[in-house]
Amino acid sequence: MTPALTISAPWLAAAGTQRVLRLLEDAGHQAFVVGGALRNHLMGYAVEDIDIATDATPDAVMALASGANVKCVDTGAAHGTVSLIVEGQSFEVTSFRRDVETFGRHATVAFGTDLTADAARRDFTINALYAEATGAVFDPTGQGLDDLRARRLRFIGAADARIREDYLRILRYFRFHAFYAAHEAGFDPDILAACADNAEGIALLSRERIGGELCKLLAAPNPAPAMAAMSRVGVLRHCITGIDLRALPPLIHLEGLHKISPSPARRLAAIGGEEVQTALRLSKSLARKVALLRDLASGGMAAAEMGYRHGMEMARDALLLRHAFFETPLDLAEVDSAQRGACAKFPVTAADLMPQLQGPELGQKLAELEADWIASDFSLSRADLLRV
Repeated sequence: MTPALTISAPWLAAAGTQRVLRLLEDAGHQAFVVGGALRNHLMGYAVEDIDIATDATPDAVMALASGANVKCVDTGAAHGTVSLIVEGQSFEVTSFRRDVETFGRHATVAFGTDLTADAARRDFTINALYAEATGAVFDPTGQGLDDLRARRLRFIGAADARIREDYLRILRYFRFHAFYAAHEAGFDPDILAACADNAEGIALLSRERIGGELCKLLAAPNPAPAMAAMSRVGVLRHCITGIDLRALPPLIHLEGLHKISPSPARRLAAIGGEEVQTALRLSKSLARKVALLRDLASGGMAAAEMGYRHGMEMARDALLLRHAFFETPLDLAEVDSAQRGACAKFPVTAADLMPQLQGPELGQKLAELEADWIASDFSLSRADLLRV
């Protein structure tokens, strides 16, 4: 196969990447960086995980790693994947595969030696690009690079058939669209129809998997069009019910206006309450954060007190949500107040009231003094408070 182009990139030239690729190539195997790293590099995004595709079987990869004194972790050898740890970095190495039988989220696979067959089983054309250690890039579908340049997201082959192989691809379609597609082009109506026709298959996915995909989608710069499309074609209700998307576009607008990075927790809080927390099986820490943000945003606590009690980041996010709910501009004076509260330190301690006060009475008095101090906009001194 003739290379479509040649790239030069620090992550590809890095010692760890080269060592993994050369370990396989020197043993007579094909080895390529595939998928996300190459896609992101070509689109100008940050490269994070580096995945390797090879015609070597998992057993062969593990044997080569052992002989080269490279740490190898069985992360799914039965399905073709092991991880090699080199230069402190983990590289997922997956054998070329072809699907023998697919059923929803599960598949029977056979390991192969053909790059084109491996590309044909992947989901989207922009994810089926391969780069050798030299930087030579291959496009086995003949569509990946063109789609990448056009910021066009489409399945390899018929969307309906690919979705039936793995219903997670419905959610991945909307997530990838939010990150990589040209928004002005909108959504492919045939793909939307295929997602709608197969939406009931989402029930076969774990709630954790659904929650994970939605959190990744909500981390996109602007997930609102994708979320709206999911709702419009009936996909979203198979993921979660009882949510309201109206505050999401105003929130995203405020984030952009004030150069605030996306936050899945903040955006989850914008679209729903208890249903979001339970149906998506969020981690306890994330669920607590979402619940607190909604409580603060819908409650009457002043910005300064929010900053004092919950820190600047939580106070700022709650203020963003509050103004998104009411579709009003963010009040920068409130942000300043939250910052002042976050920096404030209550000047009275329990020792200041002892031994005259003990137990519940001590706690009650401390709370009263703290409330007076907050009401004074943190201006009352320790001496002022103890004279009260």
